[in-house]
Amino acid sequence: MAVTIGASIMLIVVGAILKFATNLQVDHVNLHVVGVILMVAGIAGLILGFVQQRMSSRSARVREYRDPGDPRPPTY
Repeated sequence: MAVTIGASIMLIVVGAILKFATNLQVDHVNLHVVGVILMVAGIAGLILGFVQQRMSSRSARVREYRDPGDPRPPTY
């Protein structure tokens, strides 16, 4: 299951809010660390999303040029 670019940006935003804009204290959970983890996961997902998008656009650009008068079957 791939993380989309929009979901990655959302993870980064939520992580930044938890890291920099909260001063809540929750027992046994450090929200600043959770924020950092979410930001790192969002950045990784963003990079993977861009790589996946680039790979799919590259394969979409591959075209086969064939002479219509050539009687041979196409090679795949």
